[in-house]
Amino acid sequence: MVAGILTAAVAAAVLTASGGAPGAGADCVRAEGRFAPSRAHAPALTYDRNLVPPGARILVTQRHEHGGTRVGLRVKGVRAGHEFGVHVHRKPCGVDPEAAGGHYQNHPDPVQPSENPDYVNPGNEVWLDFTARRDGSGAASAVHPWNFRPGEAASVVLHREQGGAGDRVACFTVPFEPRAGK
Repeated sequence: MVAGILTAAVAAAVLTASGGAPGAGADCVRAEGRFAPSRAHAPALTYDRNLVPPGARILVTQRHEHGGTRVGLRVKGVRAGHEFGVHVHRKPCGVDPEAAGGHYQNHPDPVQPSENPDYVNPGNEVWLDFTARRDGSGAASAVHPWNFRPGEAASVVLHREQGGAGDRVACFTVPFEPRAGK
């Protein structure tokens, strides 16, 4: 029983909105979590324990800056040297890696799933690709002159390869917010 409680505590992610005013440089979302096995009911799920072991950590921030959005990512405890592709996705994470849906696109591709490079690119999507350092940490950020539409950005997915696609190895549900009044 104690082991179950400890496992649940480790698997739990802390999601907090900072409460700061959405001005230039103000965090409007700060979400932290520890990855749990995909069968768990947790905001941070790993689908590949070799690349993203249970207990690895993730921090995602969203800021409104100069009429646009900055998304930041930091991870600890992932496989050292691995080149991860990371994108904001449209739906929350689930036991099935496909539950997070497709990439969030500022200008949505009318053909889904989207494979057209006019839509699948770092200018139209939020790409946070990184290579994990020797200590298993990594970081990335992306800045765009646009903001998320209400209810259409809900998670960050780590992919096996960098670029526009690849197997989903982990997912973190994030309460992204549109800019107030937009």
